[in-house]
Amino acid sequence: MHSNSTLTEPIIAGSNADFIAREEAHSAHNYHPLPVVLERGEGIFVWDVEGKRYFDFLSAYSAVNQGHCHPRILKAMTEQAGKITLTSRAFHNREFAEFAGYVTAYFGFDRVLPMNTGAEGVETALKLARKWAYQVKGVPENQAKIVVCSQNFHGRTISVVSASTDPDSRREFGPFTPGFEVIPYNNLQALEAAIADPNTAGFLFEPIQGEAGVNVPDSGYIASVRMLCSQYNVLMIADEIQTGIARTGQLLACCHEGVKPDVLILGKALSGGFYPVSVVLSSHEVMLTIKPGEHGSTFGGNPLACHIAKEALEVVRDERLAENARLRGEQLRSGLQKINSPKIKTIRGKGLLNAIVIDESDGVSAWDVCIRMMHNGLLAKPTHGDIIRFAPPLVINTEQMEACIDIIAQSLKG
Repeated sequence: MHSNSTLTEPIIAGSNADFIAREEAHSAHNYHPLPVVLERGEGIFVWDVEGKRYFDFLSAYSAVNQGHCHPRILKAMTEQAGKITLTSRAFHNREFAEFAGYVTAYFGFDRVLPMNTGAEGVETALKLARKWAYQVKGVPENQAKIVVCSQNFHGRTISVVSASTDPDSRREFGPFTPGFEVIPYNNLQALEAAIADPNTAGFLFEPIQGEAGVNVPDSGYIASVRMLCSQYNVLMIADEIQTGIARTGQLLACCHEGVKPDVLILGKALSGGFYPVSVVLSSHEVMLTIKPGEHGSTFGGNPLACHIAKEALEVVRDERLAENARLRGEQLRSGLQKINSPKIKTIRGKGLLNAIVIDESDGVSAWDVCIRMMHNGLLAKPTHGDIIRFAPPLVINTEQMEACIDIIAQSLKG
């Protein structure tokens, strides 16, 4: 854990240090944020409580693909908020009926099950896979197995961390939920060996591992996953909560190899950062295994969420954000290579989901580089120690990206 030098300086009311001290005094200590307190955002920029402007290079972990406070999504939210916000699914509501038809057509699936957070979406997909395994595949009761990858990140619920290899996610949270087998990521031989087990219900994976440091699999991996899952009658479950909705330069990361999963999980940018919205999309065969009363959510599919999500998806299409993510991602990676800094050990990514691995042998850590970037007007965050993820809103333009590359170069020098 790194010390927060801001808190040792004199605290001025209304300053970053003031608000950080208040938070530290009254909140759980389950995060380690950069020492900056944000109060406003617009497009690719955020401002702190002292009025300083920053480029946002995290996008709330890819939840703000459309940019902060996008005016179209804001208008949709305020209009719907004045009509009706919540009915529960005890009754039908107009907005869900419209959204269900819209989102299934948008992504090319038969049916949708709405939830709120990404973790809830993952839990829903796991339950669906097990139901399908028992009702359709014929797996004996309580024997269904879900295969996952090492270094995955699918959320922090008990069942999800049961499938995790991250010690921080698991330490002193047991006992864990059984029924998972962990295999190496990007390893087709291990995948085939695992799913050959006839009790396998599904393979849950990230097309690009985001939290692990933007691990991009070999070319052809996703297509081969599709082939193997079809061959062994196993559900291909793609967690595109972070990689989906144009982040990687295609609508979905699976689209880079022309692949359609059996179950698709979306969240984050599904609302453009305005509201917690997640969905699970699948076929008639899979989705209709769950009957009334067996799964649900008070807020899932609420009118406000549905109206916001529909507009957020329309913005992605109308503003061609996937194409911009592809072009600006190429610009970013090319610019990082031209810096030619000895501090950068590796550059990797696709679209605007990118990362650099920092050489910390000189005693300057990835955290230190992020602090320098913060002082220079750009916000990014380390992951897995020596890795810095770069994921700006997809509305960033050429000139803004060049300015950001210059800040990164300056920060790497000291």
